[in-house]
Amino acid sequence: MNSRKKILAIIGSTRAQSSNLSLVKELAVLTADIFDIEIYNRISELPHFNPDLDKEYPPQMVVALRQKITDADGIIICTPEYVFSLPGSLKNAIEWCVSTTVLSQKATGLITASASGQKGHEELQLVMKTVEAKFNEGSTLLIRGIKSKFDEQQKLKDAETKASLEQFARAFEELVESNISE
Repeated sequence: MNSRKKILAIIGSTRAQSSNLSLVKELAVLTADIFDIEIYNRISELPHFNPDLDKEYPPQMVVALRQKITDADGIIICTPEYVFSLPGSLKNAIEWCVSTTVLSQKATGLITASASGQKGHEELQLVMKTVEAKFNEGSTLLIRGIKSKFDEQQKLKDAETKASLEQFARAFEELVESNISE
């Protein structure tokens, strides 16, 4: 029996080779024995949120994202900060979930990895608290100066960041486990 937990990692950046994507790939390798991480990096393809479209027949891409969230034991959101806020495409993806309960009480890890990130990290926590996602201080991580943490091959080279990522992974695992046993 596979005891690895199914995790959906939503990438908040729309760049093809973003540092956020590289960070989640590092996390997937680091936690391969405990998590089966599926990376969702298609938020730029979601239609703009429109409550009128969310009535009887929401767009298929939205339905598919909601199902991935529902099927996951936990989710991780890894995002940059844009202009002291969340990227619009990430906020859009979250807004498509507001009329449902897919994020309510879902074990959630929140990573903001950016040049600065403080304001975006605060906003991410506020938005996710509003949709009743379940996270705690240990399952949140702010990484400043993210681009300098990787080498030319997009491998994490910064020992302090790697240690913080390991600590985050342990706290997130505990959160997922406690959520499953409730």
